Amino acid sequence: MFLDKHVAAITQIRSILSVPLTSLQYLVSWPIELIDKINDTISTHDSLVQENLDLKAEQLMLRAQVQRLIAIESENNQLKALVSASQQLQSKVVIAQLLAVSADPFLKQVIVNKGSHDNVFIGQPVLDANGVMGKVTQVGTLTSRVLLINDVHSGLSVQVVRNGVRAIAVGDSYSGQLRLLNVPQTVDIQKGDVLVTSGLGEHFPEGYPVGQITTVIKDPGLQFATIMVHPAAHLDRSRGVLLVWPANRAKL
Repeated sequence: MFLDKHVAAITQIRSILSVPLTSLQYLVSWPIELIDKINDTISTHDSLVQENLDLKAEQLMLRAQVQRLIAIESENNQLKALVSASQQLQSKVVIAQLLAVSADPFLKQVIVNKGSHDNVFIGQPVLDANGVMGKVTQVGTLTSRVLLINDVHSGLSVQVVRNGVRAIAVGDSYSGQLRLLNVPQTVDIQKGDVLVTSGLGEHFPEGYPVGQITTVIKDPGLQFATIMVHPAAHLDRSRGVLLVWPANRAKL
């Protein structure tokens, strides 16, 4: 300090020495700054990775919620369709829910949440909002077993809406559809014909939708035509069903 004040040359010398000292200070501080920048970069990268993982988890949760809302909306639409269908039927009806579906691919049966407590009876017709699903084959106190119309052991009397031709429809285990039994090749049945219950069987009143003809094969070498029917009811999708009491049992 004394020399800076009394010797003018010291100021010049200090200026000359500041150049290498500044470079030396930069060289000393550069690794420290580099390490700090690397640490900041790593910290930022880790934060971004964690934020990305959090966003993906949140997106997955939101997608699950959206799918659940879609399922709820679909179920509500089915219930609305069932209510609308029940209002159109003149018979007594009760809405039931499916509890279980047979795991056997060749056994077309379901369990519903209504039983003898609700006056369900063996042979009772079961419909969804679109058509005939099947009939009750077993009744418990709180649940019942329903045989679907596309089961190989099922059968119901049907007629063609266009011309009134009657036939018996049975389930086809392999296609999941229905087929008409013993229909002569000369009978007037065409692809696209709509079938309804004829009312001649023991269980189903007349006029309930059954399905639509999808295939008509008339082989000259066979006595009967091969006729396949696509069910009107959504047998593999409906969660809600209608249990129908025919007029002769509605008061029971």
